[in-house]
Amino acid sequence: MNLRDLHYLVALAEHRHFGRAAEACFVSQPTLSTQIRKLEDELGVALVERTPRKVLLTDVGREIAARARDVLNEVEQIKGIARRTLDPESGTVRLGIFPTLAPYLLPHVVPLVRKRFPRLELLLVEEKTEEVLHRLHEGRLDAGIVALPVHEDSLHAEFLFEEPFLLAVPQSHPLARQPSLKLSDLNAQSLLLLEDGHCLRDQALEVCHLAGAGEKAGFRATSLETLRQMVAANVGITLLPTLAVKPPVAQAPNVHLVEFRGSHPPSRRIAMLWRKSSAMAGFLMQLAEVFRQLPKELLDAHSAASAQAAGPSIRHSRHRSP
Repeated sequence: MNLRDLHYLVALAEHRHFGRAAEACFVSQPTLSTQIRKLEDELGVALVERTPRKVLLTDVGREIAARARDVLNEVEQIKGIARRTLDPESGTVRLGIFPTLAPYLLPHVVPLVRKRFPRLELLLVEEKTEEVLHRLHEGRLDAGIVALPVHEDSLHAEFLFEEPFLLAVPQSHPLARQPSLKLSDLNAQSLLLLEDGHCLRDQALEVCHLAGAGEKAGFRATSLETLRQMVAANVGITLLPTLAVKPPVAQAPNVHLVEFRGSHPPSRRIAMLWRKSSAMAGFLMQLAEVFRQLPKELLDAHSAASAQAAGPSIRHSRHRSP
């Protein structure tokens, strides 16, 4: 038994297809199939059920694949320790981040990371929070950026920043006439929300619960951009995180942003997570510090609301000019 065979087995467990597993391992399908059979002969047990359409692992195959994944992860940890002993700021970091944050945060923070760690290879994976956590546990990610709370005893959570929400409404909506809102102003309102699986949906539902609001029936968006365009089309109102309305994100026509006032306006708390057992913990702490260096104005809901609110008045003024 060698590490290569374990790598083949883990790939087969993930892809459940000999061809795709072989492609992921950069070998031919006959090579991978032969090595899996040799591993079965060596262990004296069947690891795989071969069917015409797909590959299923046996019970013992799944258990061995899970342990093989742990072994391969530990080997990568050992290699990482060695690399960072020679050059602490080089190597590769596999970072997961959820889709309602990734496109709005990364353009601001990646240049900071490149400046601070020019030799670092940052591999970014955009997935929903549940999948980010799953890949962290399996060792397929080194760290993940998610919204708190996360109740995982095996993971360390390093708080990065708090991101306020704004209410996005059509220009003609009654709430658009208010300079700011209390949470109670959402009472009896129906909000457009994302589909199941997005952490932003859960956060918005919590805001709705606190405010006495509800979800608009018959519609669930797949992305923040869909929500933004539905507001622009007068379909309804929604909550948008502040980074999602800051440049370079283009302003949508007919969308008015209103900030919340009060001592605890609605927001989401963003953190970087990694395994407590990770050999990269010291370096990941340094990486988290770079993420904290975002300019404060990027997380300022007041400036976001003011900037977009100023747009219509400027256009109207030009329209009236001779």
